[in-house]
Amino acid sequence: MTRPFRFAVNMLTPGSAAEWREKCRKAESLGYDVILVADHLGMPAPFPSLVAAAEATERPRLGTFVLNAGLWNPTLLAREVATTDQLTGGRLELGLGTGYVKEEHDRAGLPFGSPRERVDHLERTVTELDRVLADPGHVPAPAQAPRPPLLLGGNGKRMLRLAARHADIAAFSGAGTSASGALSLLRPSVLEERMALYQSFAAERATPAELNILVQVVAVDADRRATARELAEHGQDLTEDELLEHPVVLAGSVKDIADQVRAHRERYGFTYLTVLEPNLEAFAPVMEELRGS
Repeated sequence: MTRPFRFAVNMLTPGSAAEWREKCRKAESLGYDVILVADHLGMPAPFPSLVAAAEATERPRLGTFVLNAGLWNPTLLAREVATTDQLTGGRLELGLGTGYVKEEHDRAGLPFGSPRERVDHLERTVTELDRVLADPGHVPAPAQAPRPPLLLGGNGKRMLRLAARHADIAAFSGAGTSASGALSLLRPSVLEERMALYQSFAAERATPAELNILVQVVAVDADRRATARELAEHGQDLTEDELLEHPVVLAGSVKDIADQVRAHRERYGFTYLTVLEPNLEAFAPVMEELRGS
């Protein structure tokens, strides 16, 4: 059975309490299923932001997208997760990743480590969270048992294996990143290979994970070729045709974009789409077009 679409917005910009409440209420009124908060220095702190979002809204799920595991001690993180799940009424979805921006670790006075060390730490964090939050004696206890749904994001082989083993939601950026955080889109054929590798790791799962993609560009009513040319001019080393078929680049009429999303679901399996805060309003009519499909 085809999984229905879910739609999320990743909030990036800080503001006053009133501004934050207004943004979250707008996301709810536009029909977003999930309100997410990133975990980068210079952006809102995730857990208090999600508690405030819960107080301002009634329906959306609330999640981290994604926590930089290298900035968190697993035992202390378990306390944050359980408390936030309680204070949001069991609406929390916990997103975790290895972290990829060395400069943030330097500013925090924390080791960045090698890719292997970062994945090792994330794996220890996942294992410890599962152990601590499932303990009936843990105080505070999460509202959701045995823990909130877990989203894991990454593209490397070990991360794909880890997501296949532990994640309720497997998240893909469709891109690689440097230590500075610079984004470089993967070719669609490479992304397809990554998805096939993930599916091979997940073949023995009793329940398939939900598959998430982070959409970078939403250009409603834009010329699709012109959008691709502009992206190519900004350093993306893909052909125009590759950019036009990429699941993180959505351009054209509302119907065109809805057709692209359905095609990406067929090709890659993505049913959970995250857009960035600047596209909060632009993507709303696309969600409406896709409801029930």
